[in-house]
Amino acid sequence: MLFNRKEFLQASTLASASMFVPRFLQATEQKAAVPAGNKVLVVLQLSGGNDGLNTVVPYRNDLYYQARPVLGLKRQDCLSLTDEVGLHPALTAFKAAYDDGSLAILNEVGYPSPDRSHFRSMDIWQSASNSDEYIYNGWLGRYLDNQCKACNHPTQILELDDMLSLALKGKNGSGIAMREPNRLYQSSKQKLYRELIQQHQSSHSEDLPDFLYQTLTNTLNSADYIFEQSKKMPSNAAYPATEMGRKLKTIAGLIFSDINTKVYYLSHGSFDTHVAQEGQQKRLFTEMNDAIEAFVKDLKANNRFKDVVLVTFSEFGRRVSQNASAGTDHGTANNMFFVGGALKSKGLLNAMADLNNLRDGDLQYKVDFRAVYANLLENWLDTPAENILGGKFSGISVV
Repeated sequence: MLFNRKEFLQASTLASASMFVPRFLQATEQKAAVPAGNKVLVVLQLSGGNDGLNTVVPYRNDLYYQARPVLGLKRQDCLSLTDEVGLHPALTAFKAAYDDGSLAILNEVGYPSPDRSHFRSMDIWQSASNSDEYIYNGWLGRYLDNQCKACNHPTQILELDDMLSLALKGKNGSGIAMREPNRLYQSSKQKLYRELIQQHQSSHSEDLPDFLYQTLTNTLNSADYIFEQSKKMPSNAAYPATEMGRKLKTIAGLIFSDINTKVYYLSHGSFDTHVAQEGQQKRLFTEMNDAIEAFVKDLKANNRFKDVVLVTFSEFGRRVSQNASAGTDHGTANNMFFVGGALKSKGLLNAMADLNNLRDGDLQYKVDFRAVYANLLENWLDTPAENILGGKFSGISVV
C-alpha cells in the first residue's frame, strides 16, 4: 500500500510535534518515577516583546512620565513594592509572591548589539547565541543532549504547544511539543501512522524515509508514556478556563505524577503593543496572573512549590517613549520574573532601568541573559553550563 502526498504530510505533522526525537530516546522504556524533590523548570515566553517599563513601574521617576504622558501608570494604580517601584495593577499574584518571598525580579536583561526583529531576537534568546552568529539549536535542546547522552527519556523536556520552539531543539535530540497528553495520545492512535510503520518495516519503502519512521516510532512510544503518567495524579484544582490556565493545569498534573520531565515550556502573547497598549497588556497580564496564581496555589497544596521555578522572558522590551498610537515600539533590554519556593535571591535583584542613560531612545542592558541561563543550568538543573552556552557567563544567583 503506497501513501499519497497528503497522507505523508499528515505523518510529518505528527512527527513535528516531537521534532525528530532520536532513536536512543525511548520513553516507554523509562519506568522509574522521579521522587519528590525533583527540581522542575517552567519557562514562560512572553511573545511579541512585553513592555517592561509598564510591568515593573518606576513611578517616582519623572522621566518615565515625560516619555509616557498617556501610557505612564499612575502610582496610586500600581501594586507598590517599594517607595520607588510598583507592579502593573493586574499582577496581583506576583505582588503576593513578592510579599511572601517567592518572587525575584531582574531588570535590564538583554545582550550586546540588540536586534529589534521579533524573529531574530527570539532566535538569539532561544539559541543563546551572540547577535552576530546563527545557531540552529536551542539552549534547552543542548541541555537535553548533555543530559541524555546515553539515556532513554525524551520526555525530559515538554512544550505545551503544537510546534516545538527552537529553544528545545538539540543537536542530537529534541523535546516534545503537545497541547495536552490526551490529544497527543489520540493522534498517535490514528490508523494511518500504524500502517506507515508497518509498511516501512515490511518493505523498507522509500515512501517513508528512515528519519520519519524513527520519529513516528518514538513519538508513538512517548505519547503512550506521557498519557499514562498524566492519569496518575491529575490536578483537581480550579484553574481559569483560558489557554494558559489549561496549560498550567496540565503541567501541574504531570509534576504531581513524577513523570521524568525536568523542563516545561509555554508561550503567552502577543505583547506586540504598537497600538492601544494599555488594554492589550492588561488583558494578557490578567490571563497570565490568574493562571499563575492557580498554579502556585496548586503546587503549594501538593507540597511541590519548593521544587519548581517559573521564569519569564520576552525577546525584547519596548522603547522608552510612547508612540503616536498610544502604544510602544520595539526596544531592547527588559525585566525577567522568577517565581518559586526555593529562590536564593528574592525581591528586586538590581537597580531599575536607568532612564538618564539611553542609547537612541532605548534602555541599555546591564545583565546578559545567558548569565541567567547559566545559573538555571548549574544550580537548578545540575548541569555544567559552559559547553551548553558556548562560554562562561556568571554574576547571577537567583536559584
